[in-house]
Amino acid sequence: MSPLDAAGARWRYLLLLALRWLPTGLLIPVVTLLGLDRGLTLVEVGATAAVQGVVVALLELPTGGLADTLGRSPVLLLAGAAGTASLAVLAVADTPGLFALAWLLQGVYRALDSGPLEAWYVDTALAAEPGLRLERALGAGTAVAGLAIACGALLSGALVAASGDPGVPVLAALAVLVLGTGALVLLPEPRRARGSVRRALTGVPGTVRGGLLLVGRSRALAGLTGVSLLWGVGIPAFEALLPVRLAELTGGPAAGAALLGPATAAAWVVSAAGAAIAPWVAGRVGLVPAAVAGRLLQGAAVVAMGLLAGPVGALTGYLVVNLVHGAANPLHGSLLHGHVDGGHRATVLSVGSLVFQLGGALGLLGLTALAAATTTEAAIVAGGAVLALSAPLYLAARPAPATTSR
Repeated sequence: MSPLDAAGARWRYLLLLALRWLPTGLLIPVVTLLGLDRGLTLVEVGATAAVQGVVVALLELPTGGLADTLGRSPVLLLAGAAGTASLAVLAVADTPGLFALAWLLQGVYRALDSGPLEAWYVDTALAAEPGLRLERALGAGTAVAGLAIACGALLSGALVAASGDPGVPVLAALAVLVLGTGALVLLPEPRRARGSVRRALTGVPGTVRGGLLLVGRSRALAGLTGVSLLWGVGIPAFEALLPVRLAELTGGPAAGAALLGPATAAAWVVSAAGAAIAPWVAGRVGLVPAAVAGRLLQGAAVVAMGLLAGPVGALTGYLVVNLVHGAANPLHGSLLHGHVDGGHRATVLSVGSLVFQLGGALGLLGLTALAAATTTEAAIVAGGAVLALSAPLYLAARPAPATTSR
C-alpha cells in the first residue's frame, strides 16, 4: 500500500475523531445524573467517577509507550474493547461498586485511547508534508470532535426527553463505540511502528523512561504538563457540576438532563467555532499569548457560571467556557508537538493525559465534596479559579525556533 498523503491522513483522522467523540456527547448530559437517578449520593458519584483518573494514572505511561513501540492501531483496538466493556457495565450499574467497575474500565479505555490517534496523524502527515502547519489540522480535529459531541448531546437530550430514562443514551453510546472500533481498519500503520508484541513490551520501559526524561529536561514540556494538571482539576466545575446545578434549578435529574442535552450541543458547536478560529488568533498574536489569554478567559467564565443567577446565567457562562475550551486544545497541542519528536510523541501525549486525568480525579473528589459541604455554586467558582491559575505556566512553552512554522 502506498503511503497516505497529508490530505488522506487528515480525513481519516477527522472521521475517526467524530466516531470517537460522538459517544462522549451522548454521555455528557447524563453521566452525573445517571448515578443520582439510580440512588447514589453526589459524593458517591464523584468518588466512583474518580476511579477513572486513578486507573489512567497507573496505566497512562505504559500504554503510551506501547503505542510508540507496538503501533497506534493495535492499541486503539484494545481501547475499543475496554470502552465497550465499560459502557456495557454502565448501562446496568445500580450500585456504587458497579459504577466504580464501569469507571475502572473507562480508565483503561482512556489510557489506551490517549494519544495514539493524534500521534498517528501527526507522524503520517509530517512524513508526507514536513512543512505542514499542525495547528490547522489539530484545530479542525477539535472542531470535528466538538461537533460530534454536540450531535451526541442533542440526541442524548432527545432520548431522555422521550424515555424519561437517563440510561438510554448509554446504550446508544455503546452502539456508536462498537462502530468506531470497527472503523479502525482505515488506520494503516507506518511500517516502522510495527513489531512483535514481545519486542514492543520489552521496549516500553525504555520508551517511557525516554519520554519522562524529555519532559523533565524541557522547561516547555514541564510547563505544559503543569497546565494539564490544573486544567484537569478545574474541568469538573463545568462538566460534572453544571448538570447538578441545572437539576437544582429545574426540579430534578430528568428535567436537568433534558435541558442540558440541547445546551451541551450548543456549547460544543461553540467549542468547534473556537477551535476553528484558534489558528487565526495564534497567527496574529502568537501561540503562547493566545494560550495564556484563553486560559484566563476560561477561568473567568467558569467563575461567572457559578455566580450568575438562574439557568440562563449558568448556561451563558457555559457557552463562553466551551468557546475558549475549543480554542485551547489546538493551541496546547501545537505547542506540545513543537517540542517532541515522533519516537516519543505518544508517550509525551500520555504524560500530559496522565496528569490531566489525575487532576480530574482530584477535581471530582475535591469539588463534589466542596459542593456537598457548601453549595454547588461555590464549588464551580473554586474550579474556575484553578483554571485561571494555570495560565502563567504557558509562558515556559515558547515554541523552539526550528519548529515555529508547525
